[in-house]
Amino acid sequence: MPLLWLVLIVLALATVGFFIGRFRALQSADGNSRNLHSLPVYYGMNVAIAVAVPALLVTLIWSLIQPVIIDTSISSSIPASVIEEGSSLSLVMSEVRRVADGLDLMVAEGMYSSDEVNNLRADFVDVRSRLAEVGVALGAPVGNSVLMAAQDYRIMNANGILAMTLVVLLLALAGGAYSTALTDRDFRARNVVEKAILALLIASASIAILTTVGIVLSMVFETRNFFGLHSWTDFFFGSTWAPNFRGDSELSILPLLWGTLYISFVALLVAVPIGLFAAIYLSEYASKPVRSFAKPLLEILAGIPTIVYGLFALVTFGPFLLRWFGDGGVLGLDWMTDARSVATAGIVMGIMLIPFVSSLSDDIINAVPQSMRDGSYGLGATKSETIRQVILPAALPGIVGAILLATSRAIGETMIVVLGAGAIARLSVNPLEALTTITTRIVSQLTGDGDFSSPETLVAFALGLTLFVITLGLNVLALYIVRKYREQYE
Repeated sequence: MPLLWLVLIVLALATVGFFIGRFRALQSADGNSRNLHSLPVYYGMNVAIAVAVPALLVTLIWSLIQPVIIDTSISSSIPASVIEEGSSLSLVMSEVRRVADGLDLMVAEGMYSSDEVNNLRADFVDVRSRLAEVGVALGAPVGNSVLMAAQDYRIMNANGILAMTLVVLLLALAGGAYSTALTDRDFRARNVVEKAILALLIASASIAILTTVGIVLSMVFETRNFFGLHSWTDFFFGSTWAPNFRGDSELSILPLLWGTLYISFVALLVAVPIGLFAAIYLSEYASKPVRSFAKPLLEILAGIPTIVYGLFALVTFGPFLLRWFGDGGVLGLDWMTDARSVATAGIVMGIMLIPFVSSLSDDIINAVPQSMRDGSYGLGATKSETIRQVILPAALPGIVGAILLATSRAIGETMIVVLGAGAIARLSVNPLEALTTITTRIVSQLTGDGDFSSPETLVAFALGLTLFVITLGLNVLALYIVRKYREQYE
């Protein structure tokens, strides 16, 4: 049974349980809800929660664990000769999964019955051509070992889904029967439901923390594997980035870190002055009609997908700079040879960051009490003097925090630098030359069928962990500055 159908059936059972629990509670009170400990709706919710929550929790855990168990079992049965031919176990397993999906499609298309698919042998049937007929393309002929592993994978997956369906449905029915049996006029249904909802809220609040911990741990484990294959001194202190998948790669983060920080610096040169001046104008000079129109219009920039900014940098802004600074251009200079450059990505990224700086700064400036402005005006200061000497110093910690948050956003940007900055890893100070960044290299190293036993692929996790530490440090610094120097106004 498909997972979606199983979830819908459980939710339908929970809905039925709600009405059964409510009806049984009213029946035990002779139809008078005043004789119940709790409102009738709580009795229905108690039965619905007993049906849905355990069943859906088992469904989630089973769905996460089953693929891991099947992969472990199938991979242990694959001969070593097949792994050597396929270059790595991960690549062979990905091929096994594709073949298994293709076998399921063959059954769905009516090409073979389920038993016939399980008895296919590559010696007698060109399985690759059969898979191509159902839209599954493989780069090499399917050997008997891979086909047999795919058949076992398909059988184990089907058996696992069947077992999960039976367990989940039995658990839902048992939970509904047990909670219904407890339902009577004296049952404290409201207390039980409120405790269940509290547990649900705690679990929801824990998801973000657990997700962050899982992401960090996955990067830490893979980074440890990388440093087991590659020297950490070359990674942190080398000056060359040259992955070649031949075992003699030079994988230094310094050229990538330089490109990341350089492009982020150019972006902040654009975003901070424009965003701060826009915030000052909107909060201190603009009339209410102008502010109500300009502020949402400015914040539209934050809603534009970054891929659109990247296309703008690649197709429009990069060629524009090339026409001015390239050989034979408007200025007759030979400073720029490619539309992709630090300036292209940095300026476009700065435009994207303007709403981050302006919106946060505007909110912080508006938080400065009006009494401070009135006191400054009462002492004879002009509006500009009040802004320079009173408002900006009072709002400075929040503004610095906004700038640091925009900096971490710039460092972690991917699509704009992928399309606008180029792919050359080097240490250069010319803003009209192409450079690459950490995020660009992460995308490049993990694109395609990577061998997760090679340092050229595992280096992406080391780069990601380094980037995570940098952005985390900036966010912590921003929070520290805001909390330490924040003014408390009444």
